[in-house]
Amino acid sequence: MHSSGRGGGTHDDPFGDPLRASHGDSARGGGGREAGGPSLLRQPMAVWATAGASVVAFMGIGLVDPILPSIAKGLNASTSQVSLLFTSYFLITAVAMLVTGFVSSRIGSRRTLLTGLALVVVFAALSGTSSSVGELVGFRAGWGLGNALFVSTSLAVIVGAAHPIGASHSASPTGGGGRAAGGGAAAILLYESALGLGMACGPLLGAVLGDMKWRYPFFGTAVLMAIGFLAITVFLKEQPRPARKTSLLDPIRALGHGGLASAAASAFFYNYAFFTVLAFTPFVLNMSPYNSGGVFFAWGVLLAIFSVLLAPRLQKRFGSLRVLGGSLLLLAVDLGVLGYGGHTIAVVCTVLSGAFIGLNNTVFTELALGVSDTPRPVASAGYNFVRWFAAAAAPFLAPKIAESTDPHIPFVVAALAAAVGAGIVAVRRRALALPAEEPEPRHTTGDGVPAFANS
Repeated sequence: MHSSGRGGGTHDDPFGDPLRASHGDSARGGGGREAGGPSLLRQPMAVWATAGASVVAFMGIGLVDPILPSIAKGLNASTSQVSLLFTSYFLITAVAMLVTGFVSSRIGSRRTLLTGLALVVVFAALSGTSSSVGELVGFRAGWGLGNALFVSTSLAVIVGAAHPIGASHSASPTGGGGRAAGGGAAAILLYESALGLGMACGPLLGAVLGDMKWRYPFFGTAVLMAIGFLAITVFLKEQPRPARKTSLLDPIRALGHGGLASAAASAFFYNYAFFTVLAFTPFVLNMSPYNSGGVFFAWGVLLAIFSVLLAPRLQKRFGSLRVLGGSLLLLAVDLGVLGYGGHTIAVVCTVLSGAFIGLNNTVFTELALGVSDTPRPVASAGYNFVRWFAAAAAPFLAPKIAESTDPHIPFVVAALAAAVGAGIVAVRRRALALPAEEPEPRHTTGDGVPAFANS
């Protein structure tokens, strides 16, 4: 009875965390961050340079949201054609997940980051010169490759370089201190902060520049990424390479772990819902770039607040799996209302979805990094390989479904996808339960440098 009141797993609790129940409050499911240690803000310049460039990288995802109707009009393209901007981007990103570890373990994380940034600069600038939707879709695919190389490696670099937060000097060296005692918690918080800020500022930048001309947001992103390139060049030194090079098939093999495969499967359905909101809603709202940018800025702010500030507290109180399962179900309800409500309700539900997406992003990230004993860059690559396919599918399928039925049905499908994701969490809760975390990352090279800091 005691455990059920605190998010522990009981037989009648579909989202209860079995390990949390057995370990008691010492196992927070990755959600507990204790006070008393170094501040999150006291980080090396290398971390801030990487995090700053990450903000711009995530801005590129939502940048086109407020200008999608303008692009369609400017290039005389249909809704489904313009939605391919997301599909090409994320399809390449998904496939590139098999390559990022292979590349970075051979040329080093610094060179991988710089290569990714250089590709984004080139293809973002080329996107602004497009004369047809086909050209723009192709350039976005190249942009996606650069972003994949950068984003996947940036998390590993931040994890390896970030100072720990909330670490007590008396914490046990053998575990029980939670993720708060190591650099992993700081890294995830910084990474999710960058994601939230980028998701919020991307639509705002797209609205401000896109209101003048739809091409300008692409040029603006190229300039910002060039600044990020210079910052990484100056402040980030080369990281030690892992003792073992990553093969192309390692991420696929990692999915043989039941917990990681379950997390990836649930995230697949969740990401379908997520990117239905991001890629299809702007056409349904049919607002000016400024108004659409304002809606998605508010959406991004909620995403950041719930991801960085509220998710850790909710995880600590209820457990990660309860938070994840409940948030997925609430997202499903929100999408159902969005699909059938009036215009004002659709705006409110779009903004509100940012809260549930923020919670889901944080918990899924922690599950991907901690549910298996696979080196974390490899586990992350396998997980992202699966989930980004849904991010590629949703922008393509949602307009097609709307064209063949009506504009309400894509949101019904997205709501069902979120509910399926919650069902997987409930059915596979034992496989998804996070073990009690060690205070420091488990996978290290021979010289004690975290292996996942080098990919």
